[in-house]
Amino acid sequence: MSTNRKTMINALKIVFTILLVWMIHVVISTSLESNLFAEWDFLGSIPWMRATLWDFYTNALIIYLWIFYKESGVLAKIIWFLLMFFLGSIASCAYILIQLFRLKPGQGLRDLFVKKHV
Repeated sequence: MSTNRKTMINALKIVFTILLVWMIHVVISTSLESNLFAEWDFLGSIPWMRATLWDFYTNALIIYLWIFYKESGVLAKIIWFLLMFFLGSIASCAYILIQLFRLKPGQGLRDLFVKKHV
């Protein structure tokens, strides 16, 4: 594995770990401060909140389609679908980290994005 490829993969592991930890922190601290279900009617009345949710779920669907392509097992596809739509970026960061740690020596970003699991 070239040094640049190894450096890039290690940098991505660090970036996605930071993003995962940050999103877990944000979700937990926000949940402790505010009950989403109690405030849902108010939040749903804000047009930008609805637009943000549409934006979020569109991105979640796009990432899920990539996961659907990569995963060959039906159970894995179903589990990742549920995780993507209930946990959002926490699930997407976790999925990418799992893929990064699954890379074998000599594999690079092409394998990360294109190679399917059999």
